[in-house]
Amino acid sequence: MHQELRAWNVGQIRHRPPIDSGTAMNRTERIRAALEQAFRPTVLQIEDESHRHAGHAGAAGGRGHFRVEIVSARFAGMKPIERHRAVYAALADLLQTDIHALSIVTRAPEEVSAD
Repeated sequence: MHQELRAWNVGQIRHRPPIDSGTAMNRTERIRAALEQAFRPTVLQIEDESHRHAGHAGAAGGRGHFRVEIVSARFAGMKPIERHRAVYAALADLLQTDIHALSIVTRAPEEVSAD
C-alpha cells in the first residue's frame, strides 16, 4: 500500500512501511524502490560509486557510496536543503544498513533544460 510523504521536514515525516530488504533486491534496487515510492520521479539515476572508495572506513562496514540524480514534481517550490532532507528521509532505513555516503542532485521538472 502506497503512503505519500506529506511533510518534508525530517522531524515531521511519519514512519513508512519498510522497503523489502530481502536478498532478492540489491542495494541499488532498494534505493530505487524507496525513491520511486517517495517522489514518483520522471528521472532517476543511481550510480554505485563504492568501487572508488575501496579501503575507506565506510566501505569496510559493507555500506556503499552512491550518487543519486532525481527529477520530481514534488521538488517544485522547495529549497535545496529541503529537497536533500526529503531524500534523506525517504532513504532513512537504508542509511542505517546500506548507504555510507550519498551525493544528491535534485531538480523539479521545470529546472531541466530541454537539450
